[in-house]
Amino acid sequence: MALKAAFIFVAPDCDPQQHRAVVPSPVVELHVVGVKNYREATEAAQQLVAQGVAAIELCAGFGHEGVASVQRAVGPNIAVGVVRFDLHPGFEHRSGDVLFQ
Repeated sequence: MALKAAFIFVAPDCDPQQHRAVVPSPVVELHVVGVKNYREATEAAQQLVAQGVAAIELCAGFGHEGVASVQRAVGPNIAVGVVRFDLHPGFEHRSGDVLFQ
């Protein structure tokens, strides 16, 4: 059975109901979801876990506070990882903690 994992990215104007996809493979079933702020990220993460996702990777748009909020939302038994740019080049070198809370 393939691991169910997710990648959540945060960007202005994303709608988690519209900006999503599932990429199946023999090793991992990857769920990709776009959200516009941390609140939507925590809600999406909880929904993904309810669907059996066991690991969540967050895009570099998430600052330290955003990563912590997702981890709190899903609990200690779900692996939460992050791509890391402390100051994201796609957001004029600002942290998601400044932009998406």
